[in-house]
Formats: sequence, structure tokens, C-alpha cells
Amino acid sequence: MKNILLICGSGASSGFMAAAIRKAAKKQGVELKVKASSESQLDDMIDDTDILLIGPHLSYMLDDLKTKISGKDVKVAVIPQAVYGSLNGPKALEMISEMEN
Repeated sequence: MKNILLICGSGASSGFMAAAIRKAAKKQGVELKVKASSESQLDDMIDDTDILLIGPHLSYMLDDLKTKISGKDVKVAVIPQAVYGSLNGPKALEMISEMEN
């Protein structure tokens, strides 16, 4: 089972997105764990993470976050604004599936 971590500034908006992904995964019969957090808690959670998704408003931090997790087997991507802003769980789940391959 894959462990997905979504981060945003405070953890609030990523919580809504995580819920949308969990709902889509359940509907499609996909097993995964999705947690939401603020970026300040990344160090505490990264060891239990397979895929790190970043809210689009933190895209400026992508390079720093990649550096922070270097050496760990974690895939990282920024969720597109169109997906994040509309809380499109199925589209985010599709993005996660593509990252696994």
C-alpha cells in the first residue's frame, strides 16, 4: 500500500484534497493511505512517505523540497492548480498512478 503525503502551507487545504483522493480511491478500489500536513511537518513524516504531493501555491519550494528528501525513495510532484482548486480527487489519483509507473 502506497503512503501519500500532501503538503500545503498550513495543512488545511491539503486536508480537503486528501479527502477527495481517499474518496476517489475507495470508489475505484485502490488501496492507499493519504495524509495531509503543513510543509513544516515534512521532516517528521517523510520516512513513512512513498509519494509527496505539493499544493500548487508551494510550487516555488519544489527544488528545496527535492533537496530535503534527496537520498530517500520518495517521488515528488506539484499538484496542478486546476486539480487542486477543484478538489478533483479522481484526477489527482490518476496523477498518483502515473507517478507509480
